[in-house]
Amino acid sequence: MSDKPSVLFVCVHNAGRSQMAAAWLTHLAGDRVEVRSAGSDPGAALNPAAVQAMAEVGIDISAEAPKILTVDAVRESDVCVTMGCGDTCPVFPGKRYLDWKLDDPAGQGVEAVRPIRDEIKSLVETLLREIAPPPAP
Repeated sequence: MSDKPSVLFVCVHNAGRSQMAAAWLTHLAGDRVEVRSAGSDPGAALNPAAVQAMAEVGIDISAEAPKILTVDAVRESDVCVTMGCGDTCPVFPGKRYLDWKLDDPAGQGVEAVRPIRDEIKSLVETLLREIAPPPAP
């Protein structure tokens, strides 16, 4: 176990919202936070509109793949964030659980995914300030 905080983002297919959230946190936090994402019923591939929307802001998630949610992933995370998709995580004492109510990008074009991407960024920025504030100058 590391001494840096760890976050697990969960949505059913792990193909859109949770992947965008993980990419934002990785991008914004650098090595200050361990980041994971997973889903209870992973899709076959990432949502192409989510990949395109993230590429528009300079973040390449095209090499990522949906991953299955495991009990170990939850156990090893300090914060578990579900994406408002009805997915649930195993509950362990001492973990922080959040549910972000986000529109589902599945089947949507990039125009519809951009506002979801931007809302996720805002939520991730708030979470990052709470769990791993930047070092003092």
